[in-house]
Amino acid sequence: MTPGILDRSRSVAPPGWSRWLVPPAALSVHLSIGQAYAWSVFKPPLESALDLSGTQSALPFQLAIVMLGLSAAFGGTLVERRGPRWAMAVSLACFSTGFLIAALGAATRQYWLVVLGYGFVGGIGLGIGYISPVSTLIKWFPDRPGMATGIAIMGFGGGALIASPWSARMLDSFGSDSDGIATAFLVHGLTYAVFMTLGVLLVRVPPEGWRPPAGPPAAAPRALVTTAQVSARNAVRTPQFWCLWVVLCMNVTAGIGILEKAAPMITDFFAGTDTPVTASAAAGFVALLSLANMAGRLLWSSTSDVIGRKNMYRVYLGAGALMYLVIARLGDSSKPLFVVCALVILSFYGGGFATVPAYLKDLFGTYQVGAIHGRLLTAWSTAGVLGPLIVNRVADSQEEAGRSGPGLYGLSLGIMIGLLAVGFVANELIRPVDPRHHEPERAGGGTGDTADAEGATDGADGAPTAPGDAYDTRKDPR
Repeated sequence: MTPGILDRSRSVAPPGWSRWLVPPAALSVHLSIGQAYAWSVFKPPLESALDLSGTQSALPFQLAIVMLGLSAAFGGTLVERRGPRWAMAVSLACFSTGFLIAALGAATRQYWLVVLGYGFVGGIGLGIGYISPVSTLIKWFPDRPGMATGIAIMGFGGGALIASPWSARMLDSFGSDSDGIATAFLVHGLTYAVFMTLGVLLVRVPPEGWRPPAGPPAAAPRALVTTAQVSARNAVRTPQFWCLWVVLCMNVTAGIGILEKAAPMITDFFAGTDTPVTASAAAGFVALLSLANMAGRLLWSSTSDVIGRKNMYRVYLGAGALMYLVIARLGDSSKPLFVVCALVILSFYGGGFATVPAYLKDLFGTYQVGAIHGRLLTAWSTAGVLGPLIVNRVADSQEEAGRSGPGLYGLSLGIMIGLLAVGFVANELIRPVDPRHHEPERAGGGTGDTADAEGATDGADGAPTAPGDAYDTRKDPR
């Protein structure tokens, strides 16, 4: 029987295929699903058209983030086994269908259909699409895994820069009533289906035995970079996985806390000064944060290829805590200081997402790195609830206590500093994975993309191919 176009065997790259065509394929998916960060554009029109509260209008986004983590966790092994083309096609189908269901809900004024479509069905598309290119990019770029995953995941952070003005323009054209919202959802679903199809058709996996072009001379080995392979099943049994889970959760909680409350936070900080922040200036501040979120994904993940992942997370967590301290103590004294600190925090937020796949590759190899990444993204689901909850609940309680301005956020900023400190300690506890968790050499050897029920023999890193690609459990990690 002839394999279908989505079969892994049909996506093996022919001789001479340029690996630089794979990041654009990944970007076509990530730029599309990155629309999730632009959900706030639809909140006011939905609240007005369907008589919803702010909490109700946030439900589709919250459910989408929860489903992102859950679908990535439970579908990660299947993504590894079926390959990136199949995964991108599933993401396309779910994400676009979610918009179409949401359009039907808006048109019929059945809000539960909006939640079901955008939040549940679309959220599955988010999770599968987010992890779909990760292991493939790492196999194509074993010499620069941080840069490769940073290019793709940068798209998720930058998707809102396209989707926000585009969505606002459509609502202006179609109207902000239920029919106009439905039409905007419909256009989103159809347009993203076409755009994501480009990635489905373009993506390729490396052929058996492929090696990257010769690079610079190898540097000294790094203790946290392994050539062994660990399955997803064994990875979740290691302390390294759970330490990294805590690291990611703490970093994301700190970043998303500012991201979700950015406009009202900068407005409150300078409300009592001679130069209050206008609504348009607050909106511009949010746009700057989106740019920092996107730029940090490429800048910092590429930097991690040079200084190492552990050192990079020391910067994210340590310097991030310092930025929060500066905002808490001096934030209301200078707008430029407040903005710069917030931009740095959001760049670390984005960089943490982009660096973590390469960190996983360093610790667990390439065998099932996509599946392991999927399981790790449950930390994002947790942080997506925890961060906004901390900032909003604390601000509400401080307002009830009679505080205003920066006083609304002092306690929550202190909590963020504490969470980043917890993440810093968890990062320091990460050590090389014990050899008892490694797969037999046959499972990690070779460079093929065939897979058994657990996604076996998916690696392209059978031997050191890049600076620092050696493993030695006798060393302490740098």
